[in-house]
Amino acid sequence: MKKNANDTLCLGDFLPYRLSVLSNRISRAIADGYEERFQLTLPEWRVMAVVGEEPDLSAGQVAERTAMDKVAVSRAVSKLLEAGRLERHFSAHDKRRSVLALSEAGKEVYREVVPIALGYEHKILDKLSENERALLTSLLDKLEDIQLHA
Repeated sequence: MKKNANDTLCLGDFLPYRLSVLSNRISRAIADGYEERFQLTLPEWRVMAVVGEEPDLSAGQVAERTAMDKVAVSRAVSKLLEAGRLERHFSAHDKRRSVLALSEAGKEVYREVVPIALGYEHKILDKLSENERALLTSLLDKLEDIQLHA
């Protein structure tokens, strides 16, 4: 990474910016593969992906796992409930807490979108050698463990 002589921020070299741009580009490319076909937005897919992997999460837990703000999750959940792709019921462990699960229609969409998403992942990973993939995984794990506080 280049260090600017007068300590000004060079956005193109700023790691958080680069990670964000790369993430947005990849997410946008994947979303283009399913948005029109399934009338599914990126936030809606993220909610479905998390709930499809681990049913019976609260909306708050979905927000934590996706790192999306609660308002975006709430909107996505509302649209998915309205479209019949999600179901809300009370937790088996805590009858006061509502949790989410994919409906049968949601499971069908999930089964169709997952191969599309995995295909994009394979296209990305195919550009890397086995050692580079292992290094990337290691670096991502290390960066995810960093606790950043304002």
